[in-house]
Amino acid sequence: MTKRLAVIPARGGSKRIPKKNIRNFCGKPIIAYILDTVKKSNIFDVIHVSTDSESIANTVHELGFTVDFMRPSELADDYTPVMPVLKYVHDEYLNRGYEFDQVWSLMPTSPFIEAEDLIKADKLFIKSGCNYSLWGVSEYQAPVEWAFEREDDGSLVPVQPGKFAIRSQDLEPKYYDVGSFALFSSKTVVESEGAGSDDKYIGYVLPKYKAVDIDTMDDWMFAEMIYKGYMCK
Repeated sequence: MTKRLAVIPARGGSKRIPKKNIRNFCGKPIIAYILDTVKKSNIFDVIHVSTDSESIANTVHELGFTVDFMRPSELADDYTPVMPVLKYVHDEYLNRGYEFDQVWSLMPTSPFIEAEDLIKADKLFIKSGCNYSLWGVSEYQAPVEWAFEREDDGSLVPVQPGKFAIRSQDLEPKYYDVGSFALFSSKTVVESEGAGSDDKYIGYVLPKYKAVDIDTMDDWMFAEMIYKGYMCK
């Protein structure tokens, strides 16, 4: 039977949005949404919030979840990528006698992800033979071939000159990692170095309204507007 570890990385040092991971989002701490989703999916053997913050740990406990151990400070700075955090959590549980086949990273600011997404992503991963890692992805809103760089004086420089003349329907869609969740085999996590790799991934496609990446207050306000509209469906 497949054993799955859900890791929710939630360090306490957010600067652009103070206390972002436990900030009130439409009535409850934003981390509550992904915790509820992970629990509702009923596919995980262990759910762990990886945090260095006592405030976040206390909020997690109040929401009915446990934090089995805290994240060390050397893995909680502004520059530490997610993969070393996953590796640390996996190894810590391994030392405690737990073994897993899959390690998931699920971002605490992902209020739109639903249990069905995780279940379907898991099936896609297994169908692939578990030889590729998985990202939640979404289609770019406009063709990347139309992209511009903007100079200091405001002038626009096409990244691919001449591509503006090609109709969008004549260009293949491109996808990006929305940063909401990722799925790895335990072997991939254990053997990873540094930030890991962007090679050998499959994508679980999310609709655009689920792909809001909350990094700034503008993102936050936009996400709240979408969520309130989504709840009215």
